[in-house]
Amino acid sequence: MIATLEGVLQHRGNDSVIVNVGGIGLQVYASSSTLNQLGTTGSRVFLYTHLHLREDNAALYGFASGEELALFRNLVSVSGIGPRVALGLLSALSPEQLVMAIASENTDLISQVPGIGKKTAGRLVVELRSKLEKEWREVASPLAPEGADVIAALTGLGYSLAEATRAVSKLSGAEELSLEEKVKLALQQTGRG
Repeated sequence: MIATLEGVLQHRGNDSVIVNVGGIGLQVYASSSTLNQLGTTGSRVFLYTHLHLREDNAALYGFASGEELALFRNLVSVSGIGPRVALGLLSALSPEQLVMAIASENTDLISQVPGIGKKTAGRLVVELRSKLEKEWREVASPLAPEGADVIAALTGLGYSLAEATRAVSKLSGAEELSLEEKVKLALQQTGRG
């Protein structure tokens, strides 16, 4: 089993990198958040890894933190969630946002991730909620379910799911506002509104 790797970033792709470790280039698939933390080509990188073996394929997945790796392993333990879908979830939402969405049973937010439908989002909540609440105690307050409406409005305006979720998580004390007022405040949080 390959638990970690350290080497020189040789090539950067859309969903993977090639890391040269002792003269061997290893292709490592990663979430967008991990890819953004790796630096430039030629720099030294360190990744926590998961080797996924199937009878017709072996793929290496890399993560910037041990927490992201642990969440990835929890995600792929759910029936119907493969490594690519798990990476998609971790690319659209930060680990904290994803844990909050699962803990608060916010299937509307989870199902906005490409490749995730309502049934799969519900399965994630049912199978992982109690486990993640124990492992991620520091994730204090779940994202309010009404925040899903604001996120849906922002993604409808062309913002990415990650941008929309970040903006909504910064809205505090806005529970009594109308949806339109919440969207306006969230747009101000994005810096583009």
